[in-house]
Amino acid sequence: MTAKVAVVGSVNLDFIIETERLPAPGETEIGGRFSTSPGGKGGNQALSARRLGADVSFFAKTGQDAYAEIALSNLKDDGADLSQIVASREGSTGAAFISVDQAGENQIAVASGTNLTFDASELPHRIEADILLAQLEVPQPLLIAACDRTDAFVMLNSAPALPLNPELLKRVNLLILNQHEFEDYGEALADYSGMMAVTLGGEGAYLVNRGQEIARCSAFEVEVVDTTGAGDCFCGALAVALAEKMPPEQALQFACAAGALATTKLGAQSGLPYRDAVDAMVTANT
Repeated sequence: MTAKVAVVGSVNLDFIIETERLPAPGETEIGGRFSTSPGGKGGNQALSARRLGADVSFFAKTGQDAYAEIALSNLKDDGADLSQIVASREGSTGAAFISVDQAGENQIAVASGTNLTFDASELPHRIEADILLAQLEVPQPLLIAACDRTDAFVMLNSAPALPLNPELLKRVNLLILNQHEFEDYGEALADYSGMMAVTLGGEGAYLVNRGQEIARCSAFEVEVVDTTGAGDCFCGALAVALAEKMPPEQALQFACAAGALATTKLGAQSGLPYRDAVDAMVTANT
């Protein structure tokens, strides 16, 4: 049976400028190269899961503007179910402005647009899936409603690092966060009893269940071009792996391999790998 992943989250159009180095505050760095790319954490994670073999349903909200079609184009081309996308006459499709330097490091500013007006009333009464995957670029009351309308295993990527609604946290089976977010949340996670996946950037990731580490994976070595979207790729890949009932070590290795491959191309979505590339990397490093 093909894994079924429902993603509730944001969709943006990314405006990208590549420069030799990132500008300091108040500084202008000239001579850059400009491009656009579909993005948004929700869109990125949905496309990652789709390219890795899952049947993906995407729940998001756009404006009725020229950016919406471009922002959803990769998901449409790769066959994700976009029938639940809400197109609003009020507000604009989300936009992200991304600066990337030669080392692949980035700075990102987001104009959230309709992502922040996505409301529980715009969700269906039931969401059928094996995994429900969400992020924090849409309102948390919306995510609580989504959790209450599904029997799926719920995964939440706590990015951006915002204060977590305790009612949402109660409904989460697996929380995904990076090391800095994990340290910043501190006592806010004291009552959380679910699983956690903690990413360590260039050092890999580990899985925790009820306070005990159950899996760890070192980073895969690749030539980094752009780290934008790598974390989202990890989330989508981990959702697919768990939906396919991979054991923890294998699931984490699969997600780390996908995240590494995502850094080898410019743009949040252009570098998201397909299943054969991830399987090949995992096999080569086993």
